[in-house]
Order: sequence, then structure tokens, then C-alpha cells
Amino acid sequence: MAHAIDWVAVRREAHGILSDYLRIDTSNPPGNEAAGARFLGRLLESEGVETRYFETAPGREILYARIPGDGAHGAFMLCNHIDTVPVEAEYWTKPAFEGIEEGNRIYGRGAVDMKSFAVMQLIAVLLLRRQGIRLKRDLVFCAVPDEEALGTYGMRWLCDQHPELVDDVEFELNEGGSGSTEFQGTDREVYAIATNEKQVCWMRLTAIGVPGHGSVAHAADDNSAVILSRALQRLADWERPLVFVPETKAWLKRLSAEGLLPGPEDRPALEAMVAASPALRAMFTNTLNVTMVEAGIKANVIPGRSSAVIDCRLLPGESREDWRRAVIDRVGDERVVVDFHEEVQDEVEPVPVPWDTELYRVIEQVILDANEDAIVVPSMTVGGTDNRFLRARGIPAYGFAPCVLSKEERAGFHGNDEFITVENLQMGCELTYEITRRMCT
Repeated sequence: MAHAIDWVAVRREAHGILSDYLRIDTSNPPGNEAAGARFLGRLLESEGVETRYFETAPGREILYARIPGDGAHGAFMLCNHIDTVPVEAEYWTKPAFEGIEEGNRIYGRGAVDMKSFAVMQLIAVLLLRRQGIRLKRDLVFCAVPDEEALGTYGMRWLCDQHPELVDDVEFELNEGGSGSTEFQGTDREVYAIATNEKQVCWMRLTAIGVPGHGSVAHAADDNSAVILSRALQRLADWERPLVFVPETKAWLKRLSAEGLLPGPEDRPALEAMVAASPALRAMFTNTLNVTMVEAGIKANVIPGRSSAVIDCRLLPGESREDWRRAVIDRVGDERVVVDFHEEVQDEVEPVPVPWDTELYRVIEQVILDANEDAIVVPSMTVGGTDNRFLRARGIPAYGFAPCVLSKEERAGFHGNDEFITVENLQMGCELTYEITRRMCT
């Protein structure tokens, strides 16, 4: 790559920054992301980068930094989230907030989701600043809170309260895709660049029954907990057909041409493959999972009301109301009320972005320059990201972490003993820098 850099020294620097960052507990709830924002901000400020902080709620801040370019093009934004999901410490065998390294692995909550990617972006900004390279566009580094809880106090807040800070952004890069060498048994590197995502649609099911004393032989069919459990079982047993959206069609076309997947025309083979992989199935159908259940107030009281929250993720183009009615029909019990969860009443609908753009082509070429045998495909993120807020404003926002994550590393997303390898951290720093350099110079 151009502009000789001592990548061994950069790796040491990135490793140290990530370890320190992982020691800052930004579990959401409650978040407390201000400490993380200030930590990253101090590193930028030490290199003379102008930073701004926005308090969105007590203890919660957005870090926004911008290096001016010559204005020839719209800004390029590198974006990441500071918060992480909480830790169930009893299931971890490594400390979650110490940033330790063991066996070439850096452990900690946020190691892959997504503090390591934030460090990759930060290193890119720091290197370009140190080199004094003239930029053809402004370079923005933005770290936000609350992504793990729908972004109300993060990217949504920034777009609503300070649209002037994002409306001149021509391209944005955030989380959503990455590379793999374990796809369908191949050892070829397959890189997925996220150009769309599924819609978050949390729902609450409330079953109404007949309360009573736990010592009396009441009819089970009147027990709200039983009514709810039967409804949830019907949903769990619900087989839904595969649906192809533009992103998955393009994904299938490219990978089937490489002999890694059956094409859409080979429906039986495709259905058999998808049935064996929950992760793949999520790309082709709406999903639902029971995540919270509440029933009863006392051991000897039959509950008159029981409720559950289901986490549904809808394919692009699906209507939330149509899905709610489909859930009602599947449950088939008027005693079970199905409503949208209060936190998603005004959820932003996904908007696709094209994969024939400058940023997509730059990402693809950087990958191929590093490995000419790699396969690069557009994809759809099955989870939600902050990209949806920018896409809704017409900004081409892409999800991509330029590293090759193993199955074990992927299991760390919201899982236990989360880690990233030192090699992936260095690879991500090198490629994120190169993507950013090509976009901005």
C-alpha cells in the first residue's frame, strides 16, 4: 500500500487503545457512554483533531470529530457505537472488562461489537492526520451511544437534533458486514458488505385468563400463563416460506456463480441448506424469538394476565401491520392481544442503498488488492444498525468491518467470552485506513 507505515507499531498502538477501551464498561442499560466518548475524544484531541460532544441524556454523549478537506466532495463519515449489551458474568470464563490478551485473543465485552471496529476507524483518522495528507472531502469520526437499544439517544438523536452535521455526508461506513473463511466449507475469503438490513419489530403478547387461588383445581385453559405458553408454542412451530429480496438475490447470484451455494432456481437444495443454518434462514424469512416472559405475582396466585415480548425482524419491504395481523392469525386465540412494543412505535423502516457507488467499489478493490481470490458480495444485515437512520436521509451508508472473523469470533456478538484476534485487529486497521485514504484523497 502507498504511504509507508510501520504497521507493527500501529498494531501495538491499536492493541493498547482497544484494551483500554474495553476496560470502560458501557453496558446498555444504563450505557454511561460519556466515559467512552471522552476516552476516544482525548486521543483525537492529542493529535489536534477538533472534537465536539453532545449530551443526549445524563451520562450519555455523542463524540463528533471532523477533519476538514478541500470541499471538492461531500464528507465521508466513519461511525461506530460506544455502548455494548450487558454481560452475564456467570457464563464468562474471562474477565469482561479488563481487555486481557490470551493466546493472541483480546477478550472483553465489545471486542467485536464494536469497540474493535471503532479503534480501526480511529487509527485511520489518526494516521491520515499524522501524515498531513490533503483531503478532497471532510473526514468525520462519530461515536454514538444507545445503538443496542434502538438509537434513541444516539444516531437518531443526532439526525433529529443536528441534521446539519450529517446532511453533507456523501458516504458513511459503519458495522454490518465482514469477511469469513468458513462459509459453506470453503477456505476462500468471502466478504459481505451490508447494503440493507431487516426491520426491528418488537411485539408484546398479552394473554388474559381467570385469576384464582393456586390451591384450587382451575381449568388449565383459563390460566393466562397456559394460554400464553400455547400461543408462544404455535409461533415457535410456525414454518414460513423463503422470500428473496434484491440483496439476497444478488448475494445468491454471486455465490452460486462461485459454486458455493445453489442458485435461486434450485429451490429444494436451497431450502435444505437454509434449514440447516439458522443464520442463513434469517436472511430469507421474517424471524421471531421469545425474549422476555412475565407472569404471576405470587406463588399461590393463578395469574389473570401473562405477557411475553417477541423480537421480530422483518425483511425489507414487509409491512409491520401486516406482520402483526399474521401473528394474530397464527396465535388464533382472541384472549391473546398482540401489540407493537412501545419502544418501536416510531421505528425507522429500512432503505436499501446501491452497490454501484464509489464507496462500495473502493471497499471491493481494497479487499481484492489484499487478496485477489477473495469474493465480495452485497448483503443484508439480519440485525438492526445505526445505518438505517442515515439511509432514511438518503445517505449511502454501508456496513463493513474489514477483517476475517471466525465462527468463534462471530459467536461473541452478544455472546460470552467475546474476543477478537490480534491479527484481525491489525488487518482491520490496515484495510480501514486504506479505504479511508482512497475515499478522501
